[in-house]
Amino acid sequence: MAVEETQKPTPTEEQNPSRGDDDLEEGEILDEGDDAANSKAPAAALLRNPHPLENSWTFWFDNPSAKSKQATWGSSIRSIYTFATVEEFWSIYNNIHQPSKLGQGADFYCFKHKIEPKWEDPICANGGKWTIPFQRGRSDTGWLYTLLAMIGEQFDHGDEICGAVVNVRTRQDKISLWTKNASNEAAQISIGKQWKEFLDYNDSIGFIFHEDAKKHDRAAKSKYQI
Repeated sequence: MAVEETQKPTPTEEQNPSRGDDDLEEGEILDEGDDAANSKAPAAALLRNPHPLENSWTFWFDNPSAKSKQATWGSSIRSIYTFATVEEFWSIYNNIHQPSKLGQGADFYCFKHKIEPKWEDPICANGGKWTIPFQRGRSDTGWLYTLLAMIGEQFDHGDEICGAVVNVRTRQDKISLWTKNASNEAAQISIGKQWKEFLDYNDSIGFIFHEDAKKHDRAAKSKYQI
C-alpha cells in the first residue's frame, strides 16, 4: 500500500513508557519526565536532528462525559498537543489511547494547526467529509494509516485536507476525512480513492457536504460515492 512508504517508527523513535495504557485516563498524555531516566543517546540525537513535517498538526479530544454536560455542540472539544516533526508525532501517538481503548461516545481528531474541527471554522465551512465505518474496536490500524497518509503528505490534493476524526460509538467506529472545498468534485474524488487505497478498503464510501449535514443531520445524503 502507498501508505507504507510513509515514514514508520524506528526503535529510536518509539517511546517505551513506564506506565501501561490501562493506567492512563482517556486522552491523557504521559509526562515527558516518565521516560527521562530511560532515554538513550540515539533518542537524544534524534531530538537534536528532528525531521520536520510540511505542516503542523494538532490533536483534539472530545470526552463523552464532558459532552453530556454541554448545551452547545463542540464546546467540550479541547486541543491536546500540536506537533511539527516526525519525532513529536510518534512521541505523542505512542503515549495516548488508541480508538479501541476510548470510551463510548469519544471523538478524537487530528487537524492542521489553526484549523478547529468544527463546521463553523472558516476553512471547514464550505467543506465536507468522506467516512469509513469499522467494527467497534477495529479502527486502530485505519486511524494510524489515515494519520500517516495525512501528515506524510501522501494525497495528491493534500492542500484540500483539513484533518481527520475517529468517532467511537456503541455499534461501530467511524473515521472521517474532512476537506475544504466540497464543490471541487475532482479533488474530493481523488482524495477518496487514494484514502481507500491507503487503507486497503474495498467497499463503497460516501462524501457528505457539511452544509447538508447541518441541515439534515443523519438524514444527509452523500453527494459523491466511490
